[in-house]
Amino acid sequence: MRIKLTDKDALIVVDMQRDFMPGGALPVPEGDKIVPRLNQYIRLFFERGLPVFFTRDWHPPDHISFKDQGGVWPPHCVQDTEGAKFHPDLYIPPDNRFIISKGTSRDFDAYSGFQGTMLDQLLKERGIKRVFVGGVATDYCVKNTVLGAINLGYEAFLLLDGIKGVDVKQGDSERAIEDMLGAGAVGVEYEEVK
Repeated sequence: MRIKLTDKDALIVVDMQRDFMPGGALPVPEGDKIVPRLNQYIRLFFERGLPVFFTRDWHPPDHISFKDQGGVWPPHCVQDTEGAKFHPDLYIPPDNRFIISKGTSRDFDAYSGFQGTMLDQLLKERGIKRVFVGGVATDYCVKNTVLGAINLGYEAFLLLDGIKGVDVKQGDSERAIEDMLGAGAVGVEYEEVK
């Protein structure tokens, strides 16, 4: 399959933050291994003048998802901490980029980049019809962002070579990919897009 990029396309890079990388508070195994591939996508979109959106968890210290508050996760991506920063090797273009913070209020969790954010509005303002989504984790925030995009009427492309899952239960990532494709997402790799 060959995908021709148009001015109706945007890239969404999901949660490539230090806490989700090996050695972080909530590591995705080999999450850092997709940085070079994501950088290729980012440069491709940036060089064509297409918008690039970076989602990030940006939690208060007492966020509802943390174990101390009765949630399921260790504290991670707390606002203004080292762990909340993007991976140091991730290419962040100087302009035509947007940082989307989610999970910013204590009592509201957000796995999708669309939940409680301006992402949908920013895409619509730019006439975007198709989104290309990669990042971590396949089975949580990538899955929910892709499904959110489809539910909002976007055509969603899943970057199969630019995602990694956490697999809390064996096979979670594979099931997540099946769920996304079953909902209408199209799986692509870099060679089909560039």
